[in-house]
Amino acid sequence: MDAGKTGKFISEKRKAINLTQKELADKLHITDKAVSKWERGLSFPDISILIPLAEILNISLYDLLKGGDDNE
Repeated sequence: MDAGKTGKFISEKRKAINLTQKELADKLHITDKAVSKWERGLSFPDISILIPLAEILNISLYDLLKGGDDNE
């Protein structure tokens, strides 16, 4: 897994559904600082967040873990 690639993918998908980092964080019951760290490639989402994150971003868990979808 590439933290930078995954972070960029999360950022793109979040923006595509018009959510701010704060709004995404609120939906996941975490801080916006955590979302910022993911998007900057400094950390990965906690395993307990992966399924809800994928559902909110309307992407597969596989694509989330891979940092992109096959159609890009």
